[in-house]
Amino acid sequence: MQFQVAEHSTYAYTGARAFDPDLPSVVFVHGAGLDHTVWILQSRWFAHHGYNALAVDLPGHGRSAGTPPASIEDAGRWVVDCIDALGLPRAAVVGHSMGALVTLEAAAAAPQRVVFAGLLGIAVPMPVSDALLTAARDDLPAACRMITLWGHGFPAQVGGNQAPGMWMTSSALRLLARSRPGVLHNDLNACNAYLTGLERASKVACPALVLLGRQDVMASPRGVRPLMEALPDARLLELDPCGHMMMAEQPDAVLDALAQAMGGAPGLRAA
Repeated sequence: MQFQVAEHSTYAYTGARAFDPDLPSVVFVHGAGLDHTVWILQSRWFAHHGYNALAVDLPGHGRSAGTPPASIEDAGRWVVDCIDALGLPRAAVVGHSMGALVTLEAAAAAPQRVVFAGLLGIAVPMPVSDALLTAARDDLPAACRMITLWGHGFPAQVGGNQAPGMWMTSSALRLLARSRPGVLHNDLNACNAYLTGLERASKVACPALVLLGRQDVMASPRGVRPLMEALPDARLLELDPCGHMMMAEQPDAVLDALAQAMGGAPGLRAA
């Protein structure tokens, strides 16, 4: 599905279902250097179970035009602009990694519009090492290898894909490598610079699910307590064994957690 946001063509995967403004809607937001394809399973399930599922490509990512947002704040406002452009009075927003920070910002910026926040693989703050930032700027293949290595738990490093014949780490490497020049560095820099997350979390009015991988070394679950204390209404769930790339490592568990949490969210009822 293509639609216009701030005068730029924007792509959203809808699970091969026509958009229906009368249905409850879920916007899925990908992480740094990625695109809508990370949400194929989850978005398709919601699309076929009474929701509009909109797995968006952020500006300058995937099939969306425009310039990548330079900050998490800009990306959060863009998500709210998407909800406006679609004519939706309210929507759930689910994000992973950088997308989780974007979701947090969108929920804080529009507390009456975002009725559920799915915060997957989140850390607040989310510092990025100098080595990775430098590689993302100067040596994209090296940066992609770093993220692929650090982003997967041990079982994913040695196989374990639920789809026979598919190689999890290689798929992640290829997806990152096809990002446009400068996009990965832009995204990682935005994560590193976002220092107001805890303050913004206190502005969130909707229920939130914080979903973490117990083996995650990119967004370690050990530092989640301040975020849980800042969010007014949040539930924490950890997946084990699982690293940062949870939609690939534990796709069914991610889907089950989202379906259960969203099924009980006020203002978001499937038809």
